[in-house]
Amino acid sequence: MDELAASFQPPLPLQNAHLMTLMPRYWPRDTSLPGLPQEERLFSVEPHTQLKGYCHWQIDRTSSPTAILVHGLEGCSESRYMRGIAAKAYRVGFNIIRMNQRTCGGTEHLSPTLYNSGLSGDYRAIVDELASRDGLDRIWLVGYSMGGNLVLKAAGELGQTQSALAGVAVVCPNINPTVCARALEEPRNWMYHRHFVTRLKSRLRRKAALFPGQWDLSMLDQITTISEFDDRYTARDGGYRDGADYYNRAGARHVLDTIAVPTLIITAQDDPFIPYSMFTEAKLQRHSQIVLVAPRYGGHCGFFHRSRNGEDSYWAENRILDFLRERT
Repeated sequence: MDELAASFQPPLPLQNAHLMTLMPRYWPRDTSLPGLPQEERLFSVEPHTQLKGYCHWQIDRTSSPTAILVHGLEGCSESRYMRGIAAKAYRVGFNIIRMNQRTCGGTEHLSPTLYNSGLSGDYRAIVDELASRDGLDRIWLVGYSMGGNLVLKAAGELGQTQSALAGVAVVCPNINPTVCARALEEPRNWMYHRHFVTRLKSRLRRKAALFPGQWDLSMLDQITTISEFDDRYTARDGGYRDGADYYNRAGARHVLDTIAVPTLIITAQDDPFIPYSMFTEAKLQRHSQIVLVAPRYGGHCGFFHRSRNGEDSYWAENRILDFLRERT
């Protein structure tokens, strides 16, 4: 897909990976979802654990394809990229469900656990519920960053199993958390790293107030890196031995070769903390169901360029829509 990757041609200033990563987060954009019907829904994925989604149904939902959108680390259903692609996909005929991962989007009270990169079972459960209860039979999983890893892992775990999953599309997925955490902690990424660590610590404090005594916060103030946080809290909360065990087992890289549905992976060769080297393995490059599109530039989930051919500037969103429509 070199030709498709070459179609992304950002202006010179946005060939800087950090500018590209930040630009879409601040560029003016209407994310109000005007005219879209909306239904709030809770999905039970485990005992005492629910995920909140916002559903935008077509008039005839059962005859329409469905896209489940999953955000990245410290995002939520209200993130700009979630609302942006939701509006576009709805306009071309998809049912849309904007999901919150566990504890995200103000849902800390809906689960006694934290969220982590290995909880792919949550999205398999949601696909199953939509198929059995709603009669939906063409369901796509669309994920960004951490959400991308989750939905790839879910697809790999389903393998050849007959299900309503039609395919997967992801942007900059952290398929090897060990490598990604190491990259995120590099000095050049201090701004992103500090943001994530600060947000994760704040979320844990809110969570602990709702579930007193479940986490020992005595060491929280001393934690300065994401790997320390994950080793101390995320891993143990998720049933892993430690941070290293969590990072190793949570990555979708282990199950990419068993994916049996059409899959689009968009990633940038200059992503600051999702190293492109993860995507150069033969089992991914030669997979019959995986289309890998890796432009030279794009930053982390940025892919912002001059609008052209009647499209807006959000290149990755538009390529995802093309992929879904061509296979629906």
